Amino acid sequence: MAYSTELRNHQNEQHNFRVRLTIAALLALIAFSILGVRFYYLQIQRHDYYHTLAESNRISIVPISPNRGLILDRNGIVLAHNFFVYTLEVTPSKVGNMDTTIANLSELVEISTVDLKRFKKLKAESHSFESVPIRTHLNEIEAAKFAVNRYRFPGVELKSRLYRHYPRGKLGTHAIGYISRINEKDLAKLKEDNVISNYKGTDHIGKGGVEQAYERELHGSTGFQQVEINADGKAVRVLSSASPTSGNNIVLSIDAKLQAIAEKAFGDRRGSMVAIQPSTGEVLGFVSMPTFDPNLFVDGIDYDNWNALNNSIDKPLINRTLKGIYPPGSTFKPFVALAGLEAGKREPPYSIQDAGYFTLPNSRHRYRDWKPSGHGTVDMRKAITISCDTFFYGLAMELGIERLTDFVRHFGFGQKTGLDIHGEVSGLLPTPEWKKRRFKQPWYMGETVIVGIGQGYTLVTPMQLAYATATLANQGTAIRPHIVNAVVNSKTHVVTPIPHTVLDKIELKSQNLDIVKAGMVDVTLPGGTAASVGANAGYSIAAKTGTAQVIGIKQNEKYNEHSINERHRDHALFIAYAPAEAPKIAIAVIVENGGHGGSAAGPIARKVMDYYLLGKEPAEEIIPKPEALPANAIAEDNADINAEEEHYD
Repeated sequence: MAYSTELRNHQNEQHNFRVRLTIAALLALIAFSILGVRFYYLQIQRHDYYHTLAESNRISIVPISPNRGLILDRNGIVLAHNFFVYTLEVTPSKVGNMDTTIANLSELVEISTVDLKRFKKLKAESHSFESVPIRTHLNEIEAAKFAVNRYRFPGVELKSRLYRHYPRGKLGTHAIGYISRINEKDLAKLKEDNVISNYKGTDHIGKGGVEQAYERELHGSTGFQQVEINADGKAVRVLSSASPTSGNNIVLSIDAKLQAIAEKAFGDRRGSMVAIQPSTGEVLGFVSMPTFDPNLFVDGIDYDNWNALNNSIDKPLINRTLKGIYPPGSTFKPFVALAGLEAGKREPPYSIQDAGYFTLPNSRHRYRDWKPSGHGTVDMRKAITISCDTFFYGLAMELGIERLTDFVRHFGFGQKTGLDIHGEVSGLLPTPEWKKRRFKQPWYMGETVIVGIGQGYTLVTPMQLAYATATLANQGTAIRPHIVNAVVNSKTHVVTPIPHTVLDKIELKSQNLDIVKAGMVDVTLPGGTAASVGANAGYSIAAKTGTAQVIGIKQNEKYNEHSINERHRDHALFIAYAPAEAPKIAIAVIVENGGHGGSAAGPIARKVMDYYLLGKEPAEEIIPKPEALPANAIAEDNADINAEEEHYD
């Protein structure tokens, strides 16, 4: 057998080894160089950035929501305050199986169907990392029971949450407003106003009324805590903190007793009432009926209640005082009368012979008076007292639509009054230009004629009607109406009153005002259209009744309210101020489908004026008693505010 032996080349092997070693060393050097550069970048150049990130992981900023300011009436009666209660809250992103978690929670704490519906609704409106209440108003036993079993429920926490409460329930809801959860639209507005940072940790915001209009005053300033947390995300200690500043307190011009009297007087009828102090513009009463309980919205309204309110044929959510638009009917006549007197069209001793109708020149069409047989001889004062349609048909025709609308616009018709809460609409004061834009049609003289009695296209809000009446009572000086009287600083308790702002000064001849006012006083005397309202009043009342058509009737057809649907019947209107010689209150009342102003709307106004001028109150307690808070609730009313109450009025 032959063997072959291969000689090993040690020199070649050593060379290859050295090459590999050199390459490995270079690779290692490159790798360590890269690491060194990276370390330098992270440790030196980016030190501040990553130090901040590390601190952020170690330190959590916890916002502290401020106490919302109180809302009180002009006499110090609390209409909105706060209280703390225990709530059980779930953070969806931290919960594994939601159904199982809820089922297990239900064994410890009662969770009703309503609670579940509300939870699902709020969960759908919130981010997954935000805690959502599944049960509120826990009592001490329920809170203790969950605390013992807390370890079984990751993502579920027991919190103490601040809740808004309206102790008088439905009273004055459309004026006060309510709070509800912040939605996407609210967030967009907060970002636009650059105040989003002040709402960290806040779930609710004002909706409607004073709660919305004075949100910045009521909300306060959010505080914070710097909390050190461990690797498990649990708080270890508080490093620093800044206390929140409570929102300021709002004192309304509204008189809660007057408000309650008016709301009770409406009963189950629909409509609105506004009472104003003519010399100051202070709104004493602000009624929109039917109303609703604002407490339903604080905790997130459930489906059944929302459906009942939203789909109700009576539309309780609509603020009729600001958004309801109605033909003014005969309540428009005093202002048309002033326009005629100021234009020199009906100076005394001018009078007409009323045959019960009016016809335009070269026309056979008759515009009927409410009294078919007519009123005989009628001058300006009598025309107001008996509400003679025929007199005002002719006056409107002679004035012309442009001159008429230009004059009455000074009393606030056809424009917003500037009230200090949101949602007011402008109503409508028609002109030929408006009709051309709206209908692409010319203006006809017959349309001017019916504007003279407050019908046709003319539309007003109850707020406008009250504002116009207050301006008339104030000798033509128009004061901007306001619902808030003062803002009380929560820290210093300094009271800042809302200034009275003159919006217009209408130059009126005193003799013309005297004629119109005398006619309005006669309205409440025997022979006037509201004689029953003025009977045994104990003070003089200047007033005007009104009836506004809801649906038209044929020329020769007689109106019979009992033969038509209740919601198609005429609206009842009433305006007044008293005492007539030195007005302290001006009022406008509209009762939807109420029929006649003197019989439906007038008595409501009389009850309000009796209270305000004479101090007459119903025998029974008229203001709803404050609703009891939950047993575990802690009210946050500021005792110092009560000490200031005598300064509000």
